[in-house]
Amino acid sequence: MFLLAQLAGCGGSSSTSTPGGNTITTSGSNVAALTVNSGPPELQSAGGALNTGFMSMSLCAPGTSTCQTVNFVAVDTGSSGIRILKSNLSVSLPNETDSSGNTIAECNQFVDGFTWGPVQLADVTFPGTSETASSVPIQIVDDSNSFTGAPGSCTNGSAGSDNNIVGLGAYAILGIGNFRQDCGLACTLTFFGPSGNPGLYYTCPGGVCNPVAVSIAQQLQNPVAMFATDNNGSIIELPTVSTDGGTVNGSVVFGIGTQTNNGLGNATMLTLDSNGLMTTLFGPAQTAYPGSFIDAGSNGIFFLDTATNGIPTCPTNPSLYCPSTTLNLQATNQGLNGTSSVVKFNIGNAETLPGSGAVSEFGGVFDVPSPLFDFGLPFFYGRNVFTGIEGVSNGQPTDTGQFVAY
Repeated sequence: MFLLAQLAGCGGSSSTSTPGGNTITTSGSNVAALTVNSGPPELQSAGGALNTGFMSMSLCAPGTSTCQTVNFVAVDTGSSGIRILKSNLSVSLPNETDSSGNTIAECNQFVDGFTWGPVQLADVTFPGTSETASSVPIQIVDDSNSFTGAPGSCTNGSAGSDNNIVGLGAYAILGIGNFRQDCGLACTLTFFGPSGNPGLYYTCPGGVCNPVAVSIAQQLQNPVAMFATDNNGSIIELPTVSTDGGTVNGSVVFGIGTQTNNGLGNATMLTLDSNGLMTTLFGPAQTAYPGSFIDAGSNGIFFLDTATNGIPTCPTNPSLYCPSTTLNLQATNQGLNGTSSVVKFNIGNAETLPGSGAVSEFGGVFDVPSPLFDFGLPFFYGRNVFTGIEGVSNGQPTDTGQFVAY
């Protein structure tokens, strides 16, 4: 088990209690405001953002005071690294290059599509906090088609491109998951294939893009892990949803056990495997579904399919659930440390629920490549959810230390 000390921190903080029973920290040097709403105007015209937590961040040219504040940044605990639409980047940032001076680019595969674009360097801060990460490699998502086009090895087999405001669902994504980088040791390998380098990173000399090996330091970084302090994880704190489709306000608290406002308290800790996954037990037989996870970047609770749970799907969209009445369900999450926690959640009719804002009963199917549970943002309402970052040994990230707690 990854043990954390409760340390006295500097600076004051305040908090409020919510009807859901969780306490939300509202101020402090490590506290950033988080809001779930229908998103930026460009997204609202396309139907709006559903169950997306937004915050703000500041990007600066490294070592300078040339900066911009980026709003509507989606917080994602299911990925690591910052990705921003080029059309929303106004400050000039330097490219990250290889030893030959070629710009390094990345193709990142999400469940719903890929992002493609060059990697650039920025100093990152968060308004209202004292947290800073310097010279952070971030992905510039090429929605303006100003960079070399994505190669076939990036686009093949993908559900589509997320290189646009609708695909990304925000002006930028802040990946503050369990891992220090978005790839790790695998992307440093010089051979490619099923057991080698997965080929996330590319260079494109002469306009021809091919996968390349990159060092750990060159990969997209979880900015929290680069803070001077409060760098071992984060807490997302959101109240319960009083009215579906409305706005809820909460906080992102940086660090776990590093200040008086971010201790674990009575939270149940579940340690995760080397891929950041746990096991969920569900149904009368308490069937085990390994490979399950908690992810603030998912906008619903996605699990199993009609064949395994009997919940009817929607006539117009069979990937979503449409029960005739709201279902009150429960599952049990189980960590590698043997600790387990019962989770109660509700699933409503996706066709009659609001299509944007905070909606606590939204859910759908997750059966590819196999049935499992993805506890998205509805899981976070009324809970304080801790995301612990993997450890470091001899300067290298290790597959130990990552956990979730709530």
